[in-house]
Amino acid sequence: MTSYRGLAATIAGSDSGGGAGIQADLKTFAALDVFGTTVITALTAQNSLGVEAIFDIPPSMIRAQIDALWSDFPIGATKTGMLSRPETIREVAAGVRRWNIASLVVDPVMVAQSGASLITDEAVEVLRDELLPLALLVTPNVPEAERLAQQPISSVEDMRRAAERIATLGVPNVLVKGGHLPQENEIVDVLFAEGTLVTFRDSRLETRNTHGTGCTLSAAITAELASGSPLILAAEEGRRYLRRALEHGFRPGKGWGTLGHARAGRAECPAH
Repeated sequence: MTSYRGLAATIAGSDSGGGAGIQADLKTFAALDVFGTTVITALTAQNSLGVEAIFDIPPSMIRAQIDALWSDFPIGATKTGMLSRPETIREVAAGVRRWNIASLVVDPVMVAQSGASLITDEAVEVLRDELLPLALLVTPNVPEAERLAQQPISSVEDMRRAAERIATLGVPNVLVKGGHLPQENEIVDVLFAEGTLVTFRDSRLETRNTHGTGCTLSAAITAELASGSPLILAAEEGRRYLRRALEHGFRPGKGWGTLGHARAGRAECPAH
């Protein structure tokens, strides 16, 4: 049997267009040589132009999926994605507590690439109160960080303050992604890691093939955690994988393009 670097799970929604959600997570896990398992929380009918319909999976079925996985598989790390309703979040949080799920990465998915809202205001509050305190890491983009921190963000310094404020909700590590800031030449992400601030900087890539970037980054970090990497290294490697996937992006439909997950692969390790 072929061995993998680790085993990971994604608890998220399905993107019928294949660029984000469960589909992006599984592609990322596979590209990073980690075996992926899934708990599907919602079905979306969407393509590169937008979200046409959403069907939320009943909480009882979410519970059944969680129990089926954790009663059998030694899952090393887990991520969450689209959790659109309060009852969905509560069921996931209950499963995390029931199975003592560690190394939990929460990607607080709130808005689709097309601008469609994917979460209710009440669900945001439940996410803040019930799921974040169970997480190892939360990975909001700027608009998501604004809602979680309840403050405007217009600069890197604002990102740092937001990361620190979100950490007071009970999550020890916060990665605020700065792609939405209007900085022409670079992308800045800020990681608050158990009291220490780490700033990541990269040159900005000019591309519209960005559908699924948040899902992909959180999945890549989860894959690295599942393989045994410490958190800061997992964040660094996850960001490198995301950049490679962006460099291999393409446009399969008429709207936003997606990432080249499979073509990004793992970076070659230097010879010792």
